[in-house]
Amino acid sequence: MAENHAPVVRFARRSDAGEILRLVDALAAYEHLAPPEAAARARLIEDVFGPRPRIRCLLGEVEGRAAGYAFTCETYSSFLALPTLYLEDLFVLPEFRKRRVGYALFTACVAEAQRGRYGRLEWTVLDWNRLAIDFYERLGATHMREWQLWRLTRPDFERILGGAGGV
Repeated sequence: MAENHAPVVRFARRSDAGEILRLVDALAAYEHLAPPEAAARARLIEDVFGPRPRIRCLLGEVEGRAAGYAFTCETYSSFLALPTLYLEDLFVLPEFRKRRVGYALFTACVAEAQRGRYGRLEWTVLDWNRLAIDFYERLGATHMREWQLWRLTRPDFERILGGAGGV
């Protein structure tokens, strides 16, 4: 039966750009966010496939159909003196959930971290995303409650560097 076919995970190719953007749009819809605008979509594809890639993309497929993706990039731990593999997005289309696509994508990230001599694998989860939280808890991941995510956006850069709110 088709539903018993195991997902296949592979690194994306430039020819997958349309599928990647379709999946990113689906994640935006899931999170009730606006999808990336045209310039952002072009930058995203360039950042995956350009001459100096900033992120890597794994695709999870079921029976040859793109079912989910994971974006990763590298950060660095000064205390471990090793790179960290950062998982930016892991998303599976609703119709492919419960078919182990998320598990296959996540374990591919773990394998990449192990192969790449990374000191750790890290990611963030939205506090309302119970499906993701339950998934990571089942895998034995540690919720780093003492660390809080903070953010500046481009308008903040301009405000700070323009002296409007200096320190």
